[in-house]
Amino acid sequence: MNFPHLQASLEQLFSTVTPSTGRILDRALSGANLTIEEATELFDSEGSDLLALIAAANHLRARTVGDVVSYVVNRNINFTNVCVKACGFCAFSRGHLAEEGYLLPLDEIVRRAQEAYDLGATEVCVQAGLAPGMEGWHYVKLCRALKEALPALHIHGFSPEEVLYGSTLTGVGVRDYLTALKEAGVGSLPGTSAEILVDEIRAQISPGRISTAQWINLIQTAHEVGISTTSTIMYGHIESAHDKAVHLSILRDIQRRTGKITEFVPLSFVYDETPMFHRKRIAGLRQGASGAEVMKMYAVARLVLNNWIPNLQVSWVKEGPKFAQIALLAGANDFGGTLINESISTAAGSGYGQLMRPAQFRALIREMGRTPAERSTTYEKITLFDTEDHAAHPLDAVDDPVERFGSYQKLIGLRDHRFRDFYRTQKGP
Repeated sequence: MNFPHLQASLEQLFSTVTPSTGRILDRALSGANLTIEEATELFDSEGSDLLALIAAANHLRARTVGDVVSYVVNRNINFTNVCVKACGFCAFSRGHLAEEGYLLPLDEIVRRAQEAYDLGATEVCVQAGLAPGMEGWHYVKLCRALKEALPALHIHGFSPEEVLYGSTLTGVGVRDYLTALKEAGVGSLPGTSAEILVDEIRAQISPGRISTAQWINLIQTAHEVGISTTSTIMYGHIESAHDKAVHLSILRDIQRRTGKITEFVPLSFVYDETPMFHRKRIAGLRQGASGAEVMKMYAVARLVLNNWIPNLQVSWVKEGPKFAQIALLAGANDFGGTLINESISTAAGSGYGQLMRPAQFRALIREMGRTPAERSTTYEKITLFDTEDHAAHPLDAVDDPVERFGSYQKLIGLRDHRFRDFYRTQKGP
């Protein structure tokens, strides 16, 4: 068909793209690996350059992974909010004697996992604070308890920071601790605690946290012992375009060496309740990423990582379902998980994170002209929903998820599972 007005408009749009951006986009579309400098320039794009960047990312996504948008049915279990660290970006953590500090016992963790499994979940994502007084093998024992009760459930658990903490408490090396986790049933690790993999930035937003070199070593060691991981970035605070480009380059280099990263998940900074926002001690701290920054993050990630990490996930918890849906136009091909009751972003001020029903995922995906699919954690098993004629998912029938599953606000208000009671029994009267 001939559409002269549309063709003229597109020609006019792309004729205004700067030559430098045009060359970079052309290199990416030809299959080249972009340099840090080229990625930095794309992160600074605006106007017609930004529109062309988004279009190029969407085209590359379609060419590489097609029109299927996947999701996983899972439950987050953030089993304690008590932490020995005091990261400026974290509103989730509490001190060991705080009224709102909690610790879920193993039987309650297993109960929550069982409830999710009975409702069709294939994964539990287990992450928490670094609790003082915790026995070093607690993470391993937690995995064993889950696997004994639910052998078919995938355990996506423990950030690099948590693994390093367990390793330190037990006195064994990271490799040995990771091997113990694998033997206990860990299926994959979340690639969180990455934030920005630039130590100068980490020193300001999370002093004392795992270093860039430690994070890289731990992720690569997990891959070497046979544990796959995801990868993340947290942006929209004080990082520069160059910092983000360096971060993507590090992830790409790890994947070149190991091939065990399953996905990349950009996480924009939710600032509302975070300590570093309220203290106002960090110069240049932004109130999270703008809409343009979010779109650029997805688009540049697609162009930089496409040859190595083809799965790019939108975060409906950070961006909300509507904007996450639009971000599918910028190179993403995955919508994340159902979660059931996420706590970490919720504590920071996100208005989302309780539950995304499978029916909601499918509707949002179809509205974008894409095909929904339920996947496993590691993208190995996919159920394609290429028609609307299919059985309802058990989670779709849950009317009031807060009443059924609880919430972070309810949890920190309960008298049961107070961490300070546990801590006092560990330390004595």
